[in-house]
Amino acid sequence: MPPGGRRAELASGGAILLEARELHAYYGTSHVLHGVDFAVREGESVGLMGRNGMGKTTLIRSMLGLVPPRSGTVRVRGYDVRGWPTFRITREGIAYVPEGRGIFPNLTVLENLRMAARPAPDGRCDWTCERVLETFPRLAERLGHGGAQLSGGEQQMLTIGRALATNPSLLILDEATEGLAPLIAKEIWRIVREIRESGIATVIVDKNYAHVTAITDRNVVLVKGQGAHECDGAAARANPASLASLLGV
Repeated sequence: MPPGGRRAELASGGAILLEARELHAYYGTSHVLHGVDFAVREGESVGLMGRNGMGKTTLIRSMLGLVPPRSGTVRVRGYDVRGWPTFRITREGIAYVPEGRGIFPNLTVLENLRMAARPAPDGRCDWTCERVLETFPRLAERLGHGGAQLSGGEQQMLTIGRALATNPSLLILDEATEGLAPLIAKEIWRIVREIRESGIATVIVDKNYAHVTAITDRNVVLVKGQGAHECDGAAARANPASLASLLGV
């Protein structure tokens, strides 16, 4: 099968991994999500877009149980997971790379990876620590360094590598390149593309919509906490002005 063939096959007819229906979420009295529908299938790469404050991170956090939805449903592999603790949801094969990275600064690179490493729910163990280090050679050079001793780019690599060590079926990346130097950001995009081609489903939030649409199968734009627009990757690449107008860029 040609490169990307398995991924394309999964994306076109794969089962739904994560799905939200009519999701409403609040921060205190502030109504952030207004009946959002969202889904991602096996092997699919979805761009989640919108201007600042439109609810992208809230949607992710609500689906993962970090922000309890007020109403609506969230399903993982068809199971209703509303009310489940976050650790139980992620044990179903979902890995989250949050904005701000969230590594353990007092642990070494190797310790950060080892504490996260586990097989997939079906026992699959494609992403060993060794494979992660082959993918991120910078980390291999800094195995004994503490998390706080790494540069911002290295910390981001470690965060993504730690997520991969859980052998996920779905990787959610929230602003993975924010604040990084252009050369480091370019390396992160290369790695994201490699992850996507390996068959892992991805949800990508990033301000650089041109980079996002270059590798996504489908894109969803949130406006004021609602799903205002959806288009496939080819359409977004063919007509970038349409997305730019929605995003205000």
